[in-house]
Amino acid sequence: MTWVREASGKRNTGNNGSGIDSSMPHISATIVACNEAGRIARALRSLACADEIVLVDSGSTDETATIAAGLGARVIKEPWHGYATQKNFATRQAQHDWILSLDADEELNSLAQAEIGAWKRLQPTADAYRFARRARYLGRWILHGGWYPDYKVRLFDRRKAQWEGRYVHESVTVNGRVATLPGEILHYTCDTLEEHLQRIELYTDLAAQEMRERGQRVNFLRRSFDPLWVFLHTYFLRLGVLDGHQGFLIAAMAARYVRRKYQKLGRGRSG
Repeated sequence: MTWVREASGKRNTGNNGSGIDSSMPHISATIVACNEAGRIARALRSLACADEIVLVDSGSTDETATIAAGLGARVIKEPWHGYATQKNFATRQAQHDWILSLDADEELNSLAQAEIGAWKRLQPTADAYRFARRARYLGRWILHGGWYPDYKVRLFDRRKAQWEGRYVHESVTVNGRVATLPGEILHYTCDTLEEHLQRIELYTDLAAQEMRERGQRVNFLRRSFDPLWVFLHTYFLRLGVLDGHQGFLIAAMAARYVRRKYQKLGRGRSG
């Protein structure tokens, strides 16, 4: 673990003559990142409601760490250990018990920022809080196809919650009550179809490995019909058709994800 640099000033860390009530819950925002120079500033600027920002960088070769430090984040260099493990590492580096976790390709909208600011003036009534997440895909905000509201737990008491998920689809598991806060996380997914295809190849590698380690098998019928069912379910039953050509592509890529995952699982077993 390598420390890059700490922000020169602390924000809202107690009543030291600034008029801030030290009994208010303080928040540490955490982000894990690698080569995110093009979008990390947007994410960090939406975290002004936090009392500190911790960014764990897993080996960027661009200006990610420099940009983050310049915007007041405490940057820590740490090799990549997997999504959930990396995010739990970031949680442990935080100064405060309340964690606000964001991905580098996300930002809090103005309502979510205001609601967190209001929440800090009260005593918490839950152990974790979730937000709706709205995704932007190929230039369009997606409202159907199972992509919205896509609730995500992102504000939580680390004494009651942690990230879980060995390979893909990591999520926060909470030992306590979860409530919903107004506002949204804005998720900037893919700007090009090629980017989406690359992500599918990465995530299906991990998903197939996870299935293999669990001893999961997929028979011929599932290999044949699951991709088609996923397309029909996403495009028609979950109303992806209402999201224009982006909705069609999302359904087609969801089917491709399943097909590629099963193909890689089969290859791994035969090898």
